Amino acid sequence: MIRNKENFFMNRIVHYYIKWIVGKTFHELLFNDIVIDKNKSVLLIGNHFSFWDGLILYCVNDKLLKKKLHVMILEETARSEHFLKYVGAFSVKKDSKSIIQSLDYAAGLLTDPANLVLMFPQGKLYANFVTSINFEKGVMRIIEKANGNFQLVFASTFIQYFKHKKATATVYLKSEPENYTGKSISKLQQAYQRHYEASKALQTEFDT
Repeated sequence: MIRNKENFFMNRIVHYYIKWIVGKTFHELLFNDIVIDKNKSVLLIGNHFSFWDGLILYCVNDKLLKKKLHVMILEETARSEHFLKYVGAFSVKKDSKSIIQSLDYAAGLLTDPANLVLMFPQGKLYANFVTSINFEKGVMRIIEKANGNFQLVFASTFIQYFKHKKATATVYLKSEPENYTGKSISKLQQAYQRHYEASKALQTEFDT
């Protein structure tokens, strides 16, 4: 019981810390509205370009998606950023047998409609405005093991300064009509690529 109270206390501290640091760092956080099915969990797939990716999407979830967030992070990140475990982070060690357990754990989380699993299938950091997005295959194991019992959402995040001293973070969300169960990773990757390119086009035309 004492441990549960301690965890709850730490969860709230980290929750408000993330909201504070994102609000302090960025001029504004912008995102579009989408409809979320309350009866389904969410698999949220995003592009990976900085330390801020997960924290930005944490805030988007808090304001819009309103699910219990879980995010898969690399083991080395988990060791260096201990506070992330208090906001649903769980680690994965690449190129090891334990990666299967981590992927299956993520799939299991999707059986609960209250949950959201955030993934960055690129597997490592890339520039914010890359031309093409490439996924590692682990995401497909999660999709197959979850057996379609989730809502798939794409997120493309971009950071630009425009005329402000602080950057504006803009997240383009899209609820996918398909969940890609039984499909190839190339189909999923192509669908995300289309969303990413459309989002990037909107971002480069953005005038503020």
